[in-house]
Amino acid sequence: MMQLPRRNTWIQILFWGALWVLVPILLSGGRLEFSDRLLVRSVVILTGIALVIWVNLEVLLPKLYFNKKQAAYVLTVIGMLILIPALVHSDLMPWAGYFNRPGGGGGGRGGGGWHTMRYFGMVMPYFTSLLGSALFEMASFANRKEKEATEFRSEKLEAELKFLKSQINPHFLFNALNNIYTLTVIKSDKAPENLLKLSGMLRYMLYDCKADQVPLGKEIEYLRHFIDLHLLKDSRGLNVDVQLDESRPNRTIAPMLFIPFVENAFKHSKVEDREKGWIRIRLQTTDEHLVFEVENSVPEQQFTKDEAGGIGLNNVRRQLELLYPDRHELDIEPGPEVYKIRLKLFWS
Repeated sequence: MMQLPRRNTWIQILFWGALWVLVPILLSGGRLEFSDRLLVRSVVILTGIALVIWVNLEVLLPKLYFNKKQAAYVLTVIGMLILIPALVHSDLMPWAGYFNRPGGGGGGRGGGGWHTMRYFGMVMPYFTSLLGSALFEMASFANRKEKEATEFRSEKLEAELKFLKSQINPHFLFNALNNIYTLTVIKSDKAPENLLKLSGMLRYMLYDCKADQVPLGKEIEYLRHFIDLHLLKDSRGLNVDVQLDESRPNRTIAPMLFIPFVENAFKHSKVEDREKGWIRIRLQTTDEHLVFEVENSVPEQQFTKDEAGGIGLNNVRRQLELLYPDRHELDIEPGPEVYKIRLKLFWS
């Protein structure tokens, strides 16, 4: 079943058809009188223009040009521009007499054939209609593709960020639950306080982290809760030095950027060794940027508690590339005795 022309096709047919009905009148200075001859010529030419535009917009452009078959498109267009004017002005057609000049002969032929200028005059309505409609359709097609590409990039970015966060958050929850489990086993009086800290961490992960930006104060609070839960592993205390600048709590940053670095330090520093293991965490802010630094000891004998730490660091690298392009500096120095990370973020 043949598909009806699109709305844009009808608009193009009406526009170019009306244009080529008005052109002869305008060129005659308004002296062209209405007659049967003028009516028939106009109807035939309009039919030819409509056919050219319909074939071009509904068949040739979508089937050939937009499918990267430009050579076939050009050859078909040339053939159509030869065939349709030839049919319209053919002496064999019933309307041939309406295209002959009064008193002339041969229906538009003179001597040995069509004159070049007369041929171009015949082809011009169809050529301009085809070219104009094609340009409009190509511009519309390019605009649609650009819009689709923009929407695709936006959806891809959103999906990628959600994927990155989904990889990070479960590991945070795993560590927090382990710490609470330790408190319940030893029946510590600090359990209620730390249950509230875990509740705050869960609320932050499940609700606040849905936003693209969170207040720096909330990210710092999450960091402190995370560190406090780890420090409960040893009642004698661990060698962890924390200095977090809270002078600009309302500055906003992307959520969950700092935790993978701290998590990595606790995993790989062997901080439970109170004589050789240590961690230092620093956060400083200015009106232009913030600097976050994490240093930890490197055990003489390498070990890995699990593989999630490495995944977290790879994800945070990608997240920084997506959220802070050209607005961050990440330096990682894996030395033989000290592992150091320095992250610098520019507010804008």
